Amino acid sequence: MRIYLPATTAILQRLVDDGEIGRSPLTAFAVTPALREWYSDDDVEALEFAALLEAARASLRLVDADPAARRRRVVIAADVADAEVTMRDDLDRGVVVLTAPVRLSAVASAHIDDPDAEPAIAAAAAASLEADLGHVASQEAVDDAEGFELSWYASQEIPVLLDLL
Repeated sequence: MRIYLPATTAILQRLVDDGEIGRSPLTAFAVTPALREWYSDDDVEALEFAALLEAARASLRLVDADPAARRRRVVIAADVADAEVTMRDDLDRGVVVLTAPVRLSAVASAHIDDPDAEPAIAAAAAASLEADLGHVASQEAVDDAEGFELSWYASQEIPVLLDLL
């Protein structure tokens, strides 16, 4: 199953350094029944993009919690065994819990904001908790961040990307 793991630049670096990330359980996003119902779209690529966007929003919370991480959203796309995934649509649409670490060999790609997004991501990360609680101005900051596209990097490009950060 293709999963989209919210991350930070620091988490991405650990993935490269250690060859895997995560202690069980890991929360990620995927095309789940609730996501399919919410988006009511049969196009698999559109549904996977929706799961990626959910992971990007979750990445904001991780960025906020890690002062050492660059102010960029990071999403790691990986293919994991179905047996390692538990659907948790009861937590939120598209949520899955992984019972095993994500190995670098399972990573298909990384998605990360470009440098010009950093000011908007910094503001959105700082506002993410209040946005989750319904604060209108904070939600606007998160919405502004979501206006930036994530750039795509193949798994073999990740070490080079990290060297450029």
